[in-house]
Parts: sequence; C-alpha cells; structure tokens
Amino acid sequence: MKNINQLYTYKDHLPNTEKIPVLFLGHGSPMNAIEENEFVAGFRNIAKTIPTPTAILCISAHWFTKGTKVTAMESPQTIHDFGGFPKELFAVQYPAKGSPELAQLTKELTLPTTVELNHDWGLDHGAWSVIKHLYPDATVPVIQMSIDYSLSAEQHFELAQKLQILRNKGILIIGSGNIIHNLQLIDWQNFNKDNHGYDWAKEAHADFTNYLLNEDFKSLLNYQNHSQAWNLAIPTPDHYLPLLYTLGLKNKSEELQLFNDKFVAGSLSMTSVKIG
Repeated sequence: MKNINQLYTYKDHLPNTEKIPVLFLGHGSPMNAIEENEFVAGFRNIAKTIPTPTAILCISAHWFTKGTKVTAMESPQTIHDFGGFPKELFAVQYPAKGSPELAQLTKELTLPTTVELNHDWGLDHGAWSVIKHLYPDATVPVIQMSIDYSLSAEQHFELAQKLQILRNKGILIIGSGNIIHNLQLIDWQNFNKDNHGYDWAKEAHADFTNYLLNEDFKSLLNYQNHSQAWNLAIPTPDHYLPLLYTLGLKNKSEELQLFNDKFVAGSLSMTSVKIG
C-alpha cells in the first residue's frame, strides 16, 4: 500500500492553515435563498467568524444516493431541485467553481470506501441556497459529497472522520439539512408564527440540544431507537444525516455552538451548529 503522503499529492499543494471550523446549517425552505430573515442573517454572521476558506465541501440532504459520490467538474451547475416556488427563485444562479483536485483528494482520503467522481450533479439547493449567504460573490470553489443511503449512522460518522485533514488545509466542511424535518406535518396556518413548534418537536429538540451540548454523540447516532417524538422529528434520515458528518469532524477540545436555534411551522427546526 502506498504511503499516505504519496497518495495525496494535491494535499501537498494546499498550504497549511489554522484549523477551519465545521458547520451544520439548517437550510429550511428554498425561499431562504432570496428572502431576508433572521436565519439568513445568522448564516452571514457565522461566516464572519470563519477565516475565508480555500474551498468548501458540502454534504447536502438533497443528494441521497446508492453509493457515495463527489462532484468533480470544473463548473458545477446550479440545480433548482424543487417545484411550486416563484420564478425569481428559479432564476438564481450560484456560479462557484468546482474543484476536481479536491474531489480526487476526498476520494483518496475516504479509502477503502469507494467514492465515485461525478460529473452530472452540481450544487443542489441544500448547498447553494445557504452558501450564497456565506459567500455571496461565489469566489470560493464548492464541491458536494452525496449521502449513501445504504450506510449506517456509524458508517457516515466514520466516513466524516476520514476528512479531518481537510480542516487543516483551509477547507470548510458543511453539512446541510434540518435536525427536525417533517414536511407532512407542517402547520401552514401558522407558518410565519415566530418559533412555533409542536409539543413533540419541543420534546425532541430538548433531547437533541442536551446530547449536542454534552457531546453524547452515541445517542445521536442511535436516532432510530428513541421516543415517538424522535420518530416524528426524523421521519426519513436524509435531512438528519448531514449533522452526523459535522459531528464526526469534532475534536474533543473544540467548542460546539448552536445558532438559528428556532422552530418553523411546527414541524421544522432551523437549528444550526458551529464546531471550532
């Protein structure tokens, strides 16, 4: 087997930096891409606390695949993967460059897991709708890594741990989803009511907050074996699993901070996490 330093040639061309924080962003509605509200202000404010990254690796809830893939094109397309929204939202483009080199490095770092270099996807709204608020000029290259739905929570967590070296090379790693995400139970009549959460959402949120702040990641990995409140909060794993990628990159000595920590429409949480 090759020496690790022989494998990662692109890594050697990246300057060493101070350790870059890691983010989990509760992305919410695609409309957050074009609306002005407290959540997008929260995204902008958190960006001010982070050194400008060399590139971004985003794990979005909206690229849920068989097998793990990573975008490897020079210029990823802006994907409008939604329907029923105003034409102004479909007109938004986020013209960030890609990074085939970072994609290849990601593929090598995650060995022996097979990661496929992908040239067909791009940036879905789980990525661009939030990254555009962090870096509105689209000057930071962005790649996406998909979520393999056949892996266990522990395997996702362990896959993230293999990416730790990127944080010392100026790469900002972002998980994008929503910890509480039940679209079937949205309270449309109270959609704009401030911090409105159902009782079950508040129960699950209290558990999530306790486990996050006390770094009980084992309980968070075991998300399928909790209460009915958890089952309602996480009816499908796609929006929850990006959180596990963020947590997998935490070092013991690092601070974990919550922001945008509010409910929307009863059954959604915009809770976001900064590590480091």
